[in-house]
Amino acid sequence: MKPMGPIPPHFSGEDGMLLIGGCGAASLVDEAGDTPLFVYDMGIVEAQVRALRQAMPDALAIHYAMKANPHPPLLARMAGLVDGFDVASGGELALALEAGMDPAHISFAGPGKRDDELTATIHAGATLNLESEGEARRALVIGRRLGIAPKLAIRVNPDFDLKGSGMRMGGGAKPFGVDADRAAALARMVMEAGAEWRGWHIFAGSQALDPHAIIEMQAATIALAARLSEEVGAAPPLVNLGGGFGLAYFPGDRRLDIRPIGTALASALESRADILRGSSFAIELGRWLVGEAGVYLTRVIDVKQSMGETFVVVDGGLHHQLAASGNFGTVVRRNYPIAVANRFGIEPAQEAVTVVGCLCTPIDRLGDKVALPPVAEGDLIAIFLAGAYGASASPNAFLGHPLPRQLLIG
Repeated sequence: MKPMGPIPPHFSGEDGMLLIGGCGAASLVDEAGDTPLFVYDMGIVEAQVRALRQAMPDALAIHYAMKANPHPPLLARMAGLVDGFDVASGGELALALEAGMDPAHISFAGPGKRDDELTATIHAGATLNLESEGEARRALVIGRRLGIAPKLAIRVNPDFDLKGSGMRMGGGAKPFGVDADRAAALARMVMEAGAEWRGWHIFAGSQALDPHAIIEMQAATIALAARLSEEVGAAPPLVNLGGGFGLAYFPGDRRLDIRPIGTALASALESRADILRGSSFAIELGRWLVGEAGVYLTRVIDVKQSMGETFVVVDGGLHHQLAASGNFGTVVRRNYPIAVANRFGIEPAQEAVTVVGCLCTPIDRLGDKVALPPVAEGDLIAIFLAGAYGASASPNAFLGHPLPRQLLIG
């Protein structure tokens, strides 16, 4: 048998049925109409935001990185909980505006922005996080054509990364941002061209579970922002410190303790360089805010034997929940937390089973040799930590299966 990651502490069962936001998983499937189904518990998201605000310095703004989960009903609620949205496409920009977020609190990062995306962002009054000198020149031309001074921040490719992060965004040659040794010159250029300089966006990595690594990264980010601002000779209106907060997906992972991060960040901001005294600061989080709130429910279609192994075949798969299959940035496939939703809390059988999806590919595995209670056709399988990088980050069109249903509760 292979171990699985820890089930987040927000979930319990009643009479053998998994409860999500106090509702039975089977009744939620009935409400939605069928499986496969993503359920998002807004109560968990709200609790995460509260915990973050309590732990972090009062003046720190919280931005939601929409790429983690752009489900429109979720966005509409998030717009009233956080201080800003960070988007990564013209489509996400449109969703952010539809959700009611003030464009003054929207920033757009991404290394391949098309001219129509630059135009929409400038016209809306949102901030462009510039990824290159070429993008800056295109934005300035578009701004002059529109008669609008574009709001331009510089995304910096730092000369350090986030140690132990699942995805490194800095510390070497990267498609993201402008190398630190060219960032100040670009900031001076956009200001001289008449743009509204909005500051720095410095994102060194994501999915870290070591608070000390995040503390070190944030201190280095503040120091870099100060050094670059001194080179520019102007105080940045905003310094976006990026994110990096990880979730405990896999066996052996421990939930990130954010309290020491907040304490250290408060101290770092208190002692920041004079040129940053009038600057605002923000962090940009996606998965940490919404990941634990999601559960992917998929129904068992078949239970079959092959050469002494038991395979549980479900009506979902990697086309909805790519990350749980191990095909979204992980080097070694490990098991997400998984359960039989209608036998929740029941002791597992002695025999290991492998949970596979409905796709014609051997990589469509949602649980590899996991210990589950006895499974039968019609049972509901629950994959936890499905609130981030699930439905929108998976190859939904592969093999033409229907899109998953999505349900926001709470």
